[in-house]
Amino acid sequence: MILRKRIAQCFASLLTLMLPEALFGQTLQPGDPASLGIDPAKLELVTTRLQRHIDDGDIPGVVAAVARDGKLVYFEALGRYNLENGGEMGPDTLFRIYSMTRQVTSTAVLQQYEQGKFDFDDPISMYLPEFADQRVLLDPGGTDITLTRERVGDITVAHLLTHTSGLGPRSSALYREHNVRDKSISLDEMTSNAARIPLYHDPGTAFRYGIHATILGKLVEVWSGQPFNEYLQENLFEPLGMDSTMFWAEGEDAERLVVVYRPADGRLNPHQIEQVPWTSRPPLIEGGVGLLSTVPDFMRYSQMILNKGELDGERVLQTETAELMYQNAVPDAAMPIGTGGYWLGSGWTLGGFNLVMDAEAYDFPVGNGVIWWDGSAATRYFIDPNLDMVMVIMSQVSPSRGGGFRENFKRLVDEAVIDR
Repeated sequence: MILRKRIAQCFASLLTLMLPEALFGQTLQPGDPASLGIDPAKLELVTTRLQRHIDDGDIPGVVAAVARDGKLVYFEALGRYNLENGGEMGPDTLFRIYSMTRQVTSTAVLQQYEQGKFDFDDPISMYLPEFADQRVLLDPGGTDITLTRERVGDITVAHLLTHTSGLGPRSSALYREHNVRDKSISLDEMTSNAARIPLYHDPGTAFRYGIHATILGKLVEVWSGQPFNEYLQENLFEPLGMDSTMFWAEGEDAERLVVVYRPADGRLNPHQIEQVPWTSRPPLIEGGVGLLSTVPDFMRYSQMILNKGELDGERVLQTETAELMYQNAVPDAAMPIGTGGYWLGSGWTLGGFNLVMDAEAYDFPVGNGVIWWDGSAATRYFIDPNLDMVMVIMSQVSPSRGGGFRENFKRLVDEAVIDR
């Protein structure tokens, strides 16, 4: 017992030395894991396992953090963000967060909802007229856009937030063949492209994970009268102290951007996912997959969501609006949202989150009511209102599995929780 207390004290002291308040803010200051119901000795096993993933060549490095009751109980930066020049991972390392951008975009949409700019059941054609006459593919597995039928019903804002509009994924054969999405085009061009291609299905009838958040970004521009990136900066990033979340990294910021790696021939090799570099302003400001961020920034964002819209005295959402982030909003006709794995046990919220509805469907420990999501280059985060915890983990490999490092992280953190 004495040993565990000393470990906890040393752990808290080390965090205090490593992490100035500017990184995590007033709320997420270091706390004693043991006093917060977490076994500090078992947290050491989290670090040991992550280091083994690095040693085994699954990932180049990793940054991970856990908070409970608004206190930081775990933070580690291990390995390198550039295997070629030896750059070490740190709290300010920048990651491509890809689909973790979607919830940020949905937060901006909910802010506009609070201001009365739209209703969830509004047809998006009220604001983007190009979607008024969009048709539906006769064969949702085909790419011939001349074989269509009339659409039944309109795409609503709620359909975009819940991936039930009939739009599809950016990497689908249909969208690739018809050049719907490319980082070298503008947001206006991508919106027009999405509207000219037939839908996969009638709105509200099925869940299909896709480009919805990018179209939502355009709607934020229409409602707010601001470019999307400027709106996020003014209304989310600055109030929340997220000074390392951005759509591109220039100058000194570019120097802390992680290299993406892909395993091949028993080693990790640099891999370029996008042809347009992340080190200069891209033509496409993409609300679906476009952001760069750090673990401290996303811990702050996650804690705001856990706090129902407020962080360090800054309220960016009203409590009743933030509560929508924890409620399944997928129409009954589109449930379940998948046929296997965690998809079968999930819903989707107006906050853009996957909602755990049947924890038994998951192959890593979660509880019903947890909201979470990840990014296609190996990032992930959890917001757990049951345990009053937030967790963020980021690396940079493609494909994103990385030997299961994110699942092992979640499993071992869960095992360290004593007080439930």
